[in-house]
Amino acid sequence: MTDFFDAFETESADARADRQFGQLKAQVAFAKAKAPYFQNSLADVDPDGLKDASALAALPLVRKSDLLEKQKATPPFAGMTSTPVSGLARLYMSPGPILDPDGHSPKNDWWRFGRAVWAAGFRPGDIVANCFSYHLTPAGRMFEEAAHACGAVVLPAGIGNTEAVVHAMSLFGATGYAGTPDYPKALLDKADELGVDLSSLKKLSVGAGPLFPSMRQDYHDRGLTCLQNYGTADLGCVAYESDAMEGLITEEGVIVEIVRPGTGTPVPEGEVGEVVVTLLTNPDYPLIRFATGDLSAILPGISPCGRTAPRIKGWMGRADQTAKIRGMFVRPSQVAEIVARHAEIAKARVVIASDEAKKDVMTVQCECTGDIDAARIAETVQSVTKLNAKVALVEPGTLPNDGKVIDDTRDFTS
Repeated sequence: MTDFFDAFETESADARADRQFGQLKAQVAFAKAKAPYFQNSLADVDPDGLKDASALAALPLVRKSDLLEKQKATPPFAGMTSTPVSGLARLYMSPGPILDPDGHSPKNDWWRFGRAVWAAGFRPGDIVANCFSYHLTPAGRMFEEAAHACGAVVLPAGIGNTEAVVHAMSLFGATGYAGTPDYPKALLDKADELGVDLSSLKKLSVGAGPLFPSMRQDYHDRGLTCLQNYGTADLGCVAYESDAMEGLITEEGVIVEIVRPGTGTPVPEGEVGEVVVTLLTNPDYPLIRFATGDLSAILPGISPCGRTAPRIKGWMGRADQTAKIRGMFVRPSQVAEIVARHAEIAKARVVIASDEAKKDVMTVQCECTGDIDAARIAETVQSVTKLNAKVALVEPGTLPNDGKVIDDTRDFTS
């Protein structure tokens, strides 16, 4: 029994890169051979050339925001699965609806949340109240498999029926909880109301919602440890928190990139951008460069807990910043195109406001590294967006590091 789920968590950076890019080559070759979508989108890609992050960054994105339409066009999974439906273990329908597959895993942790709940303290002998949904969406199954991967026993509580769940947790002596960050408070409050003893509960593994500092402090004051994880129904686990609570450690079965919204171009370390994830160990659903639409940033260094994988700050908002201005949609990809047309622009941001007459005003703020005529940029903006805009030239480093390329400041409530 160690503090780590397996030896991968403490690999050197070189050893991890060798392993992961070896897995990437194999995954891309497999996807091209078995999944029709990737056979087409990666037709010109030589897997043996994928030796580093820059080679990965040259591959096309799969955008979550496009998944619904792609699945409608080519049901059920847009040709992105390599295993036929008849060979899968379970089929899910997440809100959208977006369809998600679940396959067979020799380690019974297909979604790879085992490391996350191990880091949250789950061990053999623990009894885990799993309060994620078991119906149509995969979260319940994700955390049941994860708890089993750590040797724990599962109480499949699901969502709702709080009074019954409280009694079951007390009768079985539940020591752990998996679910959304806010539900433990409802359980604890109900237990207090009913006079039910939940003193056996010691550790919480939470996700699928915001964990506010005040919420975590409240659990801490009750004698509970509370650590969060981050994943999606498409990808499974992406990153997780350890007891160091300094960022989220990326899961060993994925490569995480942070890219400028609207593009596939990685941003410098520390800059906020869109989370893009490549699965390395999933032969059933080999997602390559899956753009989640979530914002985060890479943290420097490694976690004090001893895990050596790259870390992200956690969920920092949404990258899908499309806005409608004077009847026209402006998208992050258009902002990226404006930047691409002018080598002097290092970074740009569209700010949308309302004037005193409640008319929309669009300003394009540009960090510039050389002499450039604002009128030329304005012409490009009009060409790309079909809208007239003000252009403001600012010094490099002036724009906020928040991942926004479109900042809509209009007040639609007044």
